[in-house]
Amino acid sequence: MNFTNVVHLLKLVFLLFFTCLWTPHAAQWVYVSSAEISSPGDSLNPGDTLNSSTYVVSAKGTFALGFFHRIDGTTNKTYLAISKIDDQSSLFNVFVWFGSRDRPIINNSGMFTFDNKGTLKIVPQGGDPVVLYSSPRPTENTVATLLDSGNFILKEMHSNGSMKQVLWQSFDYPGDTLLPGMKLGVSHKTGQTWSLTSWLTDEIPVPGPCKLEWDPKGCQLIIRQRGEVYWTSGVLKRGNRFRSISLDVTSMYNFIVVSNEDEEYFSFSNRNQSLMSEWLLTPMGQLKDLKGLDIARADNCYGYNTNGGCQRWKQPECRHHGDTFDLISGYIVAGDLSVNYNSSLSISDCRAICWKNCGCVAFTSWFHNDTGCRFWTGNWSFLSGHPSALSSIFVLSSNPSQSGTKNWIWIGISIAISVALLIILLCYRLRRKVVSKGNNITKDEKELLHLVTLERSSVNDISIDGEKELDLRVFSYAHVAAATNNFSSENMLGKGGFGPVYMGHLLTGQNVAIKRLSKYSNQGIHEFKNELILISKLQHMNLVKLLGCCIHEEERMLIYEYMPNKSLDCFLFDQNRSKLLDWKKRFNIIEGIIQGLIYLHKYSRLRVIHRDLKASNILLDESMNPKISDFGMARMFKQNEPVANTNRIVGTYGYMSPEYAMKGVFSIKSDVYSFGVLMLEMVSGRRNNSFYHADQVISLVEYAWDLWQEGEGIQLVDPTISDSCVIYQVLRCIHVSLLCVEDSAIDRPTMSDVLFMLTNENMPLPLPKKPAFSIGRKAIGANILDKESNAHSVNGLSISEMNAR
Repeated sequence: MNFTNVVHLLKLVFLLFFTCLWTPHAAQWVYVSSAEISSPGDSLNPGDTLNSSTYVVSAKGTFALGFFHRIDGTTNKTYLAISKIDDQSSLFNVFVWFGSRDRPIINNSGMFTFDNKGTLKIVPQGGDPVVLYSSPRPTENTVATLLDSGNFILKEMHSNGSMKQVLWQSFDYPGDTLLPGMKLGVSHKTGQTWSLTSWLTDEIPVPGPCKLEWDPKGCQLIIRQRGEVYWTSGVLKRGNRFRSISLDVTSMYNFIVVSNEDEEYFSFSNRNQSLMSEWLLTPMGQLKDLKGLDIARADNCYGYNTNGGCQRWKQPECRHHGDTFDLISGYIVAGDLSVNYNSSLSISDCRAICWKNCGCVAFTSWFHNDTGCRFWTGNWSFLSGHPSALSSIFVLSSNPSQSGTKNWIWIGISIAISVALLIILLCYRLRRKVVSKGNNITKDEKELLHLVTLERSSVNDISIDGEKELDLRVFSYAHVAAATNNFSSENMLGKGGFGPVYMGHLLTGQNVAIKRLSKYSNQGIHEFKNELILISKLQHMNLVKLLGCCIHEEERMLIYEYMPNKSLDCFLFDQNRSKLLDWKKRFNIIEGIIQGLIYLHKYSRLRVIHRDLKASNILLDESMNPKISDFGMARMFKQNEPVANTNRIVGTYGYMSPEYAMKGVFSIKSDVYSFGVLMLEMVSGRRNNSFYHADQVISLVEYAWDLWQEGEGIQLVDPTISDSCVIYQVLRCIHVSLLCVEDSAIDRPTMSDVLFMLTNENMPLPLPKKPAFSIGRKAIGANILDKESNAHSVNGLSISEMNAR
């Protein structure tokens, strides 16, 4: 085996041992075997076989072909697939092709063979083979090769070693992913069509409801759902432009259209040849670039609207322009419930069925794997943010009929004329007012201008790269009021120290979370300005995204991306929802928090100390990926400034490091201490103050330390993850947590050290010293308070009180 193959082999082994992977589909895909992996290189010759521990790796190590295993708790399915290996994003794995999506192997003993007759086939144990290619005639000098484009080809070779022809290729059988060089269209010679078909759900790869096709006659891309045209791109114009695809997308690619007597197709290539990109078609009909750009949003099409490329189709008379289904976290406490147990229905099928039923007001999936449907009809009542909330309920947002009589038309015209006259009058008066005041602007305008063009932070007087503008949007008060239905109680998600938090629905269809500073809050313009300036400068996948702000008279509001799964504490400390967090998901969340903190402490343009890291300030997106939130108390540092001191202690007792709580001294090691407490909560599923001994509350740190001293650390583990946890990994997390909460800040590791210790299992760990606040109390006899039935944070946007507690 040459050096290049050794490198590829090591890369596969590296990916294997980190099976807590995120994929665009689900986090439950793993390599089949933990046995020693071997690779025959990038090709198979006649007579070669792949099993669960052998993989074909492309020449540059960008793709791997082999068997992958899906775990969903009830099934044991294995698929032959091609997986992308991305060095730049480390543990990142995308499945771009499946050998047989609808015929998985029900055990781990399947084989992929390239026999001496030139046949490619998947052979399950005790079952019929799945033939991918069978030669119509004996062919000599054939070889099957996985290319760095992600294409697996069977080719016939000349005697001199050059390629004679391609007999078969995986690019002719697309799944839900379009790679550069793949075709969408039709071959007139063979009659074969090339199109993408979505997965049934984000976890189940069998063909789903949505298709992406190329329309040669219209020279456009089309997205269909169960045959109905939902979206079109519009005709490809000069300048590499589609009408319904944004310039942000088109600027990244070269679009290729071929039309001749043999074939008609569409394909694309990357303008930056050093990058590799993919297009993914989701079960809801969204077409997206896996680097995060939306290409098409067919999931926003309802049949009455034509914006963004949406197409019209016949609508039920009860549905009107503006009616939508909004994804809301909550609980329906009234209404008639009906269930469709058909496991071949996806969530987009549920939406189509509910849309056609005039009595249907809400829907969601029935089974845990997001198949089947449940519908609500009749009079209903919805509680937003209820502790028993389902993770995804789509609720009808209904607008009255837009049709009207001629009388209403004339009334509308009269109103429009009146409004126009009023606007003219107001403009005249404003113009006189402006002239009388010269070039002066209002106090609110000055303050807003000051906040969004600030070059230097008022905190520590730290320069922010000399930039004169923050990359955020300024929302008008009217816009925010409309998005929240005039701040109605139905839109309120909860309250924090900052003030109430509302869910808003923008005109673009985007859901947002809006923090509104209460006039009774003990937090003021200082914290508002601090979070506005600081978080707008931070860009990381594990930090909450600030979309904009609003300042109007005495109003101060911050607008964030909406997190449908709220915050970590809503799951972790709830008796029922904690069961949804198995160990694999918890460890994935732990890794995400670490990555976010490393960015804040080391790689951001500013060195940032969060100062209030806790479970309620960790948001969870729709894929349960963590995002650190709530930067109102954060402090920015100069790069050469190791520590700082303050007379104003802020944060939450139990998570504060001793030097900060007692002396006001804080540094990056303060966040390390808080993370140590948080990781102990992740392992135990208990709040820091949910333990008591001799009728006195003791801290989780004390309890964990005493168990560790007794060699009983495993007793700390949450019973709900006892079946899913990896014992040595859990114990290592407890060990590292105790290193993080040591009394002396200098003895604690950095967050980079923490990541290295958790991901390098053979690295010996130092013994932890007695942690801060531990009084040596024996914890073996300690009692544990019951898990809470309620979670108090809302959308992860709760703000701690501005005094230590």
